[in-house]
Amino acid sequence: MSQPIPFTDTNFKLAVVQELMYNQDLLPRFDLRAYAAEQGFTYDDLSFEAVPEALAYFEALEVPAELAEKITEIYMDGGNQIYMEIAPGWDGEDGLFDVAEFDDVRHFPGLKSMTLLYTGDDRVLEALRARGIQAEWL
Repeated sequence: MSQPIPFTDTNFKLAVVQELMYNQDLLPRFDLRAYAAEQGFTYDDLSFEAVPEALAYFEALEVPAELAEKITEIYMDGGNQIYMEIAPGWDGEDGLFDVAEFDDVRHFPGLKSMTLLYTGDDRVLEALRARGIQAEWL
């Protein structure tokens, strides 16, 4: 097993894990209900906030570097499974999962396309496009 990818932005990591875990089935699936039962905690399944235990799980999750080549596209959507597992009642109307820092793209040389949750900062799109990544807002 190779070294884990050293992510600097948790929300960028979540977008990558969505692709690897729920879209490509390359990482074991996380299920909040099962995890809560196993770990013995409760949560509000209508909460717009992140369930701390779920967020901590993903922050601690190591993504093996050899999976980086599997990332060619990132599609961030408010309905992505990973967001529902972290904040089950989240409606996508706030910046809870907005990516603040895009330095992590350097770990994904095959990344060709990103659809991002809208933040309004068009400099982000320009910077990603300058790296050869087709980038657009959702």
